Amino acid sequence: MVAVLAATGLLVASPLTAATAQAVEAPPLVYVAMGDSYAAGSLVLPAKEVFTCARSAVNYASLIANQVHPATFRDVTCGGATTTHFAQPQPGIITGTAAPQYDALSADTTLVTVGIGGNDIGLVGLAVSCVNLLPQPVGTSCKATNTAGGVDKLAQKIDAFALTYGTVIEQIRQRAPHAKILMVGYPTGIKKGGCWPVVPVWASDADYLQSALTRLNVRMAEQAQAHGATYVDLATPSIGHDMCKGLATRWIEGLIPNVVTNGLVPLHPNAAGLRNAVPTVLAAAGLAAPTKA
Repeated sequence: MVAVLAATGLLVASPLTAATAQAVEAPPLVYVAMGDSYAAGSLVLPAKEVFTCARSAVNYASLIANQVHPATFRDVTCGGATTTHFAQPQPGIITGTAAPQYDALSADTTLVTVGIGGNDIGLVGLAVSCVNLLPQPVGTSCKATNTAGGVDKLAQKIDAFALTYGTVIEQIRQRAPHAKILMVGYPTGIKKGGCWPVVPVWASDADYLQSALTRLNVRMAEQAQAHGATYVDLATPSIGHDMCKGLATRWIEGLIPNVVTNGLVPLHPNAAGLRNAVPTVLAAAGLAAPTKA
């Protein structure tokens, strides 16, 4: 009987021992954040770096790190970055030089977030070209300009760029083979039909501008799936919080940023936009912030 009980005890204890061993062997969280000004939270105060990358101390990556306490956290997001600056140095916005963002990766990296692509396709330049201070037809439509002759030149540019997302994922995997890679999409920028003159973009151009942002997100999601990464959808949870909304509601700034919302860069996320990205990114990473007692 003792032998039977002992054997039974061993059978019960064995799974617990295995689980304990797995917990002990789990690698420490080493988190690298990469990307452009949307990921950097450019000039959302307080800033942890101003002159080279205009990087915020409360961008979504920093907020995540503050909650989950990784063993190592490297934030190399940088305002103005393109995918070229992942492999090459980036001249600072005011002064200095940012190292290639791939340099932050290491063999022990376990989590990478990447938000990139807007500067590669000229997203901000497109938005500026859509501005018309006077009502139609006095002005020039950015949609008409980009689709002249029945060919959407911007859509073609986005589609041609799409494969670069796959290259980025594979380059990250070479340097960080054990990392979970999250490709973080862009939030919703402007509501259907826009809100001229609050944001001085004609209705058709507002829809064209948002369609370009949506197309970029779709291509990012496709490449993430094709290359074994995870796409993080920030567009859906930010619906209803676009640049047309009031100070208490919007997560992205219009052409005239507002100190009240702590968003000093036009057409970029404000403090609320960065803060509200955190739960979505955490969920995609399979992480949860420690519960408060």
